[in-house]
Amino acid sequence: MIEQTALARRLEEAAARPDAVSAFRAARAVFLAGQRLEMKELAVALGVNRATLFRWVGGRDELLAEVIWSVAEPTLRRAAAAAPGTGAHRIATALGDFAHATNTSDAFRQFLLREPERALRLLTTRAGSVQHRIVAIVEDLLAEEISARTLDPLLPVPELALLLVRITETFIYTDVISGAEPDAAKVVQASLVLLGERPEKYVRERTP
Repeated sequence: MIEQTALARRLEEAAARPDAVSAFRAARAVFLAGQRLEMKELAVALGVNRATLFRWVGGRDELLAEVIWSVAEPTLRRAAAAAPGTGAHRIATALGDFAHATNTSDAFRQFLLREPERALRLLTTRAGSVQHRIVAIVEDLLAEEISARTLDPLLPVPELALLLVRITETFIYTDVISGAEPDAAKVVQASLVLLGERPEKYVRERTP
């Protein structure tokens, strides 16, 4: 039997003791499995009462928003890093790829279909914390292209970023809003128009 050091014992004890981080990780695993997040079940799984769980995370909506953001942020940043080209083309492609990744995420689609009203409230309004953080990333992307002189928008960056995010949301949540199929390609087309580019030109350039 391997003898543990005092520090190893303390680390093991800390890992076994549930806290807000443990609650977040457990909730994220539930979400990614495409299951409904229930606070009572989560509390039982963590071995704490609901009052303790709510003290840690603030509530179900707050926890859901943070879990979704933990998935959305790296997805958007990967899309931005991988997007080819510069200026409007880079930004439109990044948003389109982000929309495609979101639309094809089984966990996200399950949540959206299961709780459409909550999803829209948390993700597309000020009631949640996700939208304004996505807008902030898009603002940074716009600022990068403006600094590189590859983009000269007609609108102020904060307004333009919000409109681009709104466009992206429209074609992610379109099945809930209008019953139509989500369409990431339309995110690209509409974003290009807003950024002052012709979508037809972009399609020709992207066609092998």
